[in-house]
Amino acid sequence: MIPQTSLVIAVDFDGTIVESAYPKIGKPIIFAFDTLKALQKDGHRLILWTYRTGRLLDEAVVFCKQNGIEFYAVNKSFDEEPFDINKISRKILADVFIDDRNIGGLMDWGKMYQIISQGKALGEPLEKRSFWSFKKS
Repeated sequence: MIPQTSLVIAVDFDGTIVESAYPKIGKPIIFAFDTLKALQKDGHRLILWTYRTGRLLDEAVVFCKQNGIEFYAVNKSFDEEPFDINKISRKILADVFIDDRNIGGLMDWGKMYQIISQGKALGEPLEKRSFWSFKKS
């Protein structure tokens, strides 16, 4: 079952899409690109959210493109967003963050796809959230 609304999904690069080898680009993590392609096909928007900048970031973007993934935005909430480190933090607006530094580490890509495509996270509904809204407990 595909969620009724598309999600904005922020994805880290080193240690998440590829094995950690910074500043080099590591080998692709098994099923990472396949899962990202499936998420895009399902209508979700992907943002590359990484520590990399400059030439190293450009190399990562090209590597992803060569592996069939073009991102909605890179290190910002939307492609047209102006980025000025003195005015805007690198915190981005996304519904889901995929990162190897999550508590518990990086989940298997197949399991991540199941959670997102079924619209549930840890037994609770996975919802698209507004920047200005929050759930009361």
